[in-house]
Amino acid sequence: MNRTWWAQIRAVIRLELKKTFFARRGLWIYVLALLPVLLFVTFGIVTASQDNLTAAVARNGEKALTYQDLLAIKPGMSKEEVTASLGKPALMSYWKSGPSGNVQREHYQYSDGEHMLFIEIVDGEVEGVHVNHGRDLGEESVMFAGVFQFFFLRLAIFFGCLGIFMNLFRGEVLDRSLHFYFLAPIRRETLMAGKFLAGLLATCVIFVTSLILQILALVWQLSPQVRDHYLYQNHGLEHAAIYVGVTVLACVGYGAFFLIAGMLFRNPLIPAAAILIWEAINPFLPNLLKQFSVIYYLKSLCPVDVPVQPGTPALLALLVSNPEPVSAPVAVLGLLIVAGVALYVSSVQVRRMEINYTTE
Repeated sequence: MNRTWWAQIRAVIRLELKKTFFARRGLWIYVLALLPVLLFVTFGIVTASQDNLTAAVARNGEKALTYQDLLAIKPGMSKEEVTASLGKPALMSYWKSGPSGNVQREHYQYSDGEHMLFIEIVDGEVEGVHVNHGRDLGEESVMFAGVFQFFFLRLAIFFGCLGIFMNLFRGEVLDRSLHFYFLAPIRRETLMAGKFLAGLLATCVIFVTSLILQILALVWQLSPQVRDHYLYQNHGLEHAAIYVGVTVLACVGYGAFFLIAGMLFRNPLIPAAAILIWEAINPFLPNLLKQFSVIYYLKSLCPVDVPVQPGTPALLALLVSNPEPVSAPVAVLGLLIVAGVALYVSSVQVRRMEINYTTE
């Protein structure tokens, strides 16, 4: 590829980026990218509020308690034994129940600063005990992996790439402006490459930014010591870098598919539904057919597996699990090959395109 082609590709990228980032028809993509950010911001606010309450209960308690002290309380103990062991509770409530209001119920709360103990006392005897454990970064990592795999990859990036790449040529036809590109002294393959790279840059900027904001929303309320431990000793930074790479590869794979779909179909709903169904049924396909999808490789690259809980229906368990993952080099190479095939078909199709605005 000579310098002229590179100059033409850069010119197309500059033109397309302006239209892609500021197109009114693409505003919903920003909303879609922000939804998981809002989810983790809300989770962070709720978690921070719970942590503040737990710390306040520990400060206001009569005694400085340990986690072992909380675990020592068992059903059947008397109220006096509880207060002798843990002291006067920082938070308590009581009420009467029963047909004639003769059953005395009390609710005590204790904390060691990280865990909250809830005690239900009926007529002076402990009837129920529940310990609300503090933050578990392992569980939160699994939660983040679940949101990333089942919302961010399968929905946000999928439909975001649909909205951007499908309109690279389809949008020009609807705006009756594609002939300006075709009349310019530029090879159609070069035009296609410039449009694809512009769409790739746009989707990567939008969704990588969303991903970074999600990670920041998840860890911002952690104490500096816990945050450093998670990022530097518990593979937090490593996982974040992998998630960024998976996001970029998802934009490459889905972008290549939707680019060719936008050339072949007038109605974007038909290819979008077909690709969405194909990605959804990937776990049920034979091994050979699995390789002609994007999600097959992306799931193999994700750093955290989403566990299948006991009692999960078989079909849902198959969607959650990844029983036949491939190695990272094979996954990256396979995804690039699949995207390359789609781009090659696009380069062939763009040479055959004929403009007829009257049919639109």
